[in-house]
Amino acid sequence: MSVLEALIFGIVQGISEFLPISSTAHIIIAQFLFGRTFSGLSFEVILHLGSIVAVVLYFRRDCIQLTRTFFRYIKERRSMDRPEFFFGLYIITATFITGFLGILLEDVLAGTMKTPLFIAAALTLTGVFLILIERVHEIGNRTETEMTFMDSIIVGLAQTIAVIPGISRSGSTLIAALYAGLNRKTAVRYSFLLSIPVIAGSSVLAFEDLTVGGMASIGTMPLAIAFLASFVTSWIGIVWLINFLNSGRLLYFALYCFALAIVTITFIDNIPSTPGG
Repeated sequence: MSVLEALIFGIVQGISEFLPISSTAHIIIAQFLFGRTFSGLSFEVILHLGSIVAVVLYFRRDCIQLTRTFFRYIKERRSMDRPEFFFGLYIITATFITGFLGILLEDVLAGTMKTPLFIAAALTLTGVFLILIERVHEIGNRTETEMTFMDSIIVGLAQTIAVIPGISRSGSTLIAALYAGLNRKTAVRYSFLLSIPVIAGSSVLAFEDLTVGGMASIGTMPLAIAFLASFVTSWIGIVWLINFLNSGRLLYFALYCFALAIVTITFIDNIPSTPGG
């Protein structure tokens, strides 16, 4: 793999990971365009590590505070720590649901998920739901202190569907949280913090494919470039999305998903090679 290709894959991963446009779909489409087949999951693990490092560093204060408050409540039962304790439980609940059901769903759909037609259909579905949540459903005003386990179950189930390329993980969690009646600020914080154990968990599960041979076939420099590009652009994506959602509209992301679906089915579907890995 050339340094330029690694740079492009890193940028694609970083920019699309936290925007509601499906990073998995973008990586697969990029593979089609470059005629690339990744051997194992070594390269994908490196790409995801860049994103996970970015989100952990960006939300480091939230992570430290949430962890400290969570265990302090277990030990001291201070009432002031109760909201953050339950917020942590809601993250754990949604993560468990996603992890358990996601593995089952991926096994069932593994053979059919990476075709251009499937990806285009999933992108279209993502766009439809982005429009529905903004145009049809009234955004709620509930905060973290008013969350319930039902909210975490709804978000966890929605996030599970994101195992399908084209169904955005960040999009599905944002849509589900807003549908449940959470306000935008709470939905965004919950979605981002929930991404940490989910992305980290999927990377850990893929570590068995992180072989010396697989990494050597890619090259040290391309791997380093891909990681740095993923890290930097993931950080940019996080900052941009948070600022955008304060005043922007999800409609723009929906239109992008529709456009990408059309491009995928019109052009990518005519490319004979099918990426694997």
